[in-house]
Amino acid sequence: MRSTALPATRAAALCWPPGLACSDNARMSSTSHNADPGELAKFDALARRWWDPAGESGPLHRLNPVRLAYVAARVALPGARVVDVGCGGGILSESLARAGADVLGIDLAPAALETARLHALEQRVTVAYRLCSVEQLAAEVPASYDVVTCMEMLEHVPDPASVLAALAALTRPGGHVFLSTLNRTPRAYLSAVLGAEYLLRLLPRGTHEYARFLKPSEIAREARAAGLGVRDVAGLSIDPLTLGFRLTADPSVNYLMHLERPGARA
Repeated sequence: MRSTALPATRAAALCWPPGLACSDNARMSSTSHNADPGELAKFDALARRWWDPAGESGPLHRLNPVRLAYVAARVALPGARVVDVGCGGGILSESLARAGADVLGIDLAPAALETARLHALEQRVTVAYRLCSVEQLAAEVPASYDVVTCMEMLEHVPDPASVLAALAALTRPGGHVFLSTLNRTPRAYLSAVLGAEYLLRLLPRGTHEYARFLKPSEIAREARAAGLGVRDVAGLSIDPLTLGFRLTADPSVNYLMHLERPGARA
């Protein structure tokens, strides 16, 4: 795969706050065997309007309070060490930081990550950002995080099992992993692809590829193989009138999953 590593000056600018190790022992690189350049380009194209609730990222803004509440109801965020994997423009990362967590956001889309860094500066929210893959971070600092989040990302990578293994490796014993993705069902295709992208135009066409959607059973199997236990699966539904999201017991379209790494905190 062709390297897309940034020049050193640009790469250093993506690491915030100053003092976070972004070179030498923790060299920044966007090169990863488990990244689809086409998918990264989609998200970089959204970077300028990532924080516009009326723009293409509007669904993420409406979804964010629900996913933050799901995490906060299951773990104590104040003082927790959290890594937000596939953080994009930083919507969830900032929310986790405002809830009291010590947050690192990582992504492989440089323009989206630059947007996240600049927005955090403007809002005076302390979030560290780094351009690297989850596999790279897991190799550098295994078992280092109380909470690992990976929202709306698994359906965009070539090898979700590799991501799940890295998420497990990053989590300390007794720590927690939170995921959200799309189920591979006819209903999900009708709702998330035909409905959201073509009929309601809530998302740019081509945002999702149905063949990459993942069933909860598939994630659970790979998670168990990586040493994680499944604590909860919750569905997400959208109100067609308000376009707001809420938790449900039906995971047939969108769903959240709570995983835990067994063992007591060291």
